[in-house]
Amino acid sequence: MASTLLSSPLQGFTDFRFRNAFNHYFGGIDTFYAPYIRLNGKMTIKQSFKNDLAPENNSTVEVIPQIITNDADEFIFVAKYVQSLGYKELNWNLGCPYPMVAKSGMGSGLICNPPKIDEILDRAHNETDILVSMKMRMGYEHAEEILEAFTVLDKYPLKNIAIHARIGKQLYKGPVDLDAFEKCIDSSIHKLYYNGDITSVATFKAIEDRFKSIDHFMIGRGLIADPFLPSMIKNNTMEYPKNRWEIFSEFHDTIYQQYDEYLSGPTPIKMKMLGFWEFFSQATSNPQKTYKAIKKATNPIKYKQAVAQILHTEMKVADL
Repeated sequence: MASTLLSSPLQGFTDFRFRNAFNHYFGGIDTFYAPYIRLNGKMTIKQSFKNDLAPENNSTVEVIPQIITNDADEFIFVAKYVQSLGYKELNWNLGCPYPMVAKSGMGSGLICNPPKIDEILDRAHNETDILVSMKMRMGYEHAEEILEAFTVLDKYPLKNIAIHARIGKQLYKGPVDLDAFEKCIDSSIHKLYYNGDITSVATFKAIEDRFKSIDHFMIGRGLIADPFLPSMIKNNTMEYPKNRWEIFSEFHDTIYQQYDEYLSGPTPIKMKMLGFWEFFSQATSNPQKTYKAIKKATNPIKYKQAVAQILHTEMKVADL
């Protein structure tokens, strides 16, 4: 049976504009996870989160909302909100590795606190009927933290636990810890999803071969760096389509136009696209040169010229 491919949420990147355009031009993703909702102690949901989850903005893709919190009241508030929109599941982020988040006892910084996890899950299951799933790292300081958390997680009817096979302290540096992930498979009663460093069809196959019991795989940064990757995995091919860069060009123009309409002024759109090109450049024949050209483009006209030149170069390389 073909594996299920999921888009791991990346804050600032995988909002509804990106998801819809990605699904239209590339496909291959079965379910998208929305970037996490964060309340910051206020029981109000920011308009950007509302827009991101609005059913009319997600009519062509399957989306699962996500929350980051260490507060049971916040969890229940968001659970009821997403249910009012028709969502049946809420994913809880215990994976975010960034120090500001982790040090405030959220994301991967919460894994070392099983009593707090227990309290939130207990109330979530008693006070709502939402289906809860988890997105986790192995821990923040060390990979044993998750094993201790499993003793609490195993008490609840969680839909699944998606595990990024690194600790939070690593951020995205260094290799994934596949041995530690294997320990998780042996230690949890729940269905596990694999996440971390799926950057090519070859790396996907190696992970799939190693973990025969895993049939759900989450792709995060690899999906932005190479948007063709999920459909290539699904089609079991290492060949890009002949019109690869034409498709990418249309995708790029679609998201550029939508972000340009949404963001006000040349600086926000420049910063938004610069963030994307940190990933996009990795699939080009000269990543460093590509990213440098985007960085040097100081206004929208120069940006569009730089993109046109990059795509022209890549099309020529593809024809060789």
